[in-house]
Amino acid sequence: MNNDNSRTEYATSGGRRRIARRTAAAAAAMVLAALGVAPAVAQSPTTQQPTSQQPAAQQRADAPDPRAAHGRGTLLSITPVADLDRADVARFLASGGMDTATVRHGLRGYRLTYRTVTPQGAPTTATGFLALPKGGPHRLDLVSDTHGTMAHRDYAPSVGEDFGRFAPYLHASAGRAVAAPDYLGLGKGPGRHPYMDTKSSVTASLDMMRAARTAAQRLGRPLTGDVYAGGFSQGGQVAMALGKALGGGADRHFRLRALAPVSGPYDIEHAETPALFDGRVNDTSAVFYMSYYLTAQSRLHPLYKAPSEAFRKPYADIVDGLFDSEHTEEEIIPALPATLKELLTDDYYRRLQDPGGGLLEAARAQDGNCAWKPDVPVRLYSSSGDTDVPIANARHCAADLAARGVDAPVVDQGPVDHNTTYLKSGPEIVRWFDTVAARR
Repeated sequence: MNNDNSRTEYATSGGRRRIARRTAAAAAAMVLAALGVAPAVAQSPTTQQPTSQQPAAQQRADAPDPRAAHGRGTLLSITPVADLDRADVARFLASGGMDTATVRHGLRGYRLTYRTVTPQGAPTTATGFLALPKGGPHRLDLVSDTHGTMAHRDYAPSVGEDFGRFAPYLHASAGRAVAAPDYLGLGKGPGRHPYMDTKSSVTASLDMMRAARTAAQRLGRPLTGDVYAGGFSQGGQVAMALGKALGGGADRHFRLRALAPVSGPYDIEHAETPALFDGRVNDTSAVFYMSYYLTAQSRLHPLYKAPSEAFRKPYADIVDGLFDSEHTEEEIIPALPATLKELLTDDYYRRLQDPGGGLLEAARAQDGNCAWKPDVPVRLYSSSGDTDVPIANARHCAADLAARGVDAPVVDQGPVDHNTTYLKSGPEIVRWFDTVAARR
């Protein structure tokens, strides 16, 4: 990817073209400098009408959960945020170049606020997006969809009708409920996002599923308990780790049925980090990801005593503040240099290529989520043309699974970029989930 083009066409997310956020119902308009653009489909969300069977405390869908106490996954509120008919969904997906043949229903979307925990285990809250199809079976299977890298909190699925809505809309329109967590520190959740902290992303995702179970019941579309897990980029890694947790019995209400992550950085130590230095990851993405990763992980692991140990001047003085969940990628990328050599001190540049201490601890805390034996079918989607998360990640993951007797094919989408990898993979995953469900 050419650096100049990267800075104008992309804002290096874990999978978002600028056109995706600027798409109107009938046409796309790409305006990189203007960020607070209206949602792609401008319809007024509708609140679920109360029924005579609902308790009085549940007569408003956006009312606080009267049972809210101290438990993880406790639902605190439901806020309607989307109401699309089938044609609306098809137009939105087609705007990104996605195949819409699996779109069978319209959908309603809700922002859920729920209880979860911080990386240190302290109580906090988070938000996420619940999508329910209009039509289909009364009791719904659930897709857990975990999104890719996002820097600004308003890009999260429950807030922005952006790339993070493609997967929820795709799966809900095919007839399944979708629970898409915003993660900690994104959406309407407090604090900063602990980027690439897989453990807390899994707890936020699992707790979102619990909140979604309560919300779906209240909204008259109870869940079956069957779960199909997927995710893209950062979310691909989270999906593998969530699958591992569900396979280990993390919640008795949920049964993992299939696992289909896309372009996940499953092996930071041996695949993703080396690719940052040998040209397989483009320079703009390398600088963005590494800055985000180091500043976030430094709050969880002993990576450096001061930013100046890792970052050159003037970046040492500004880089941590750029990743506060309040800056957009259009603001962040121009403030950073073009290459890792310009970003990092000579010593830290060398240390990253042969990590030890806190750097190795941080990488290994995220790795290893393919080292288990799923008893459900697994497919790993990637592309040979991806210069954000090289296909070596998926191949290493497949090898880890194969060593445990699991055949997990790597579906190579060919010479396409990171975002297009998902746009091509998403409809294929819907069809595969349909096939798996039909075998039950």
